[in-house]
Amino acid sequence: MGKNELTCDCNHIHEDIVTTTRQSMPHDELIFDLAEFFKVFADSTRMKILWALHENELCVCDIAVVLDMTKSAVSHQLKYLRQANLVKNRKEGKIVYYSLSDDHVKEIFEMAVEHLREL
Repeated sequence: MGKNELTCDCNHIHEDIVTTTRQSMPHDELIFDLAEFFKVFADSTRMKILWALHENELCVCDIAVVLDMTKSAVSHQLKYLRQANLVKNRKEGKIVYYSLSDDHVKEIFEMAVEHLREL
């Protein structure tokens, strides 16, 4: 592709489209929150943890074995995932089990995987 194919050479503004697009844009705070949300997905270790939790509810020890990581490293990444409300936990005695927080997280994850497999 040449440089000209990537730019718009016209000076005509499509007022109706610009107006409806501006009206549909969320407030800056939501845009910021979306950017922060997707940053959590930008780490391959966190993606591996999400993949594992997509398959099964697991405790930190199980996740550490599956990913060949230390429990400390897994716990550190789980903290980010909890803060982003991507995972939840439940305690059973001394064991804490983690799972994806809800079906929305599962859908986001599955849609992303599906999209990448189409490329």
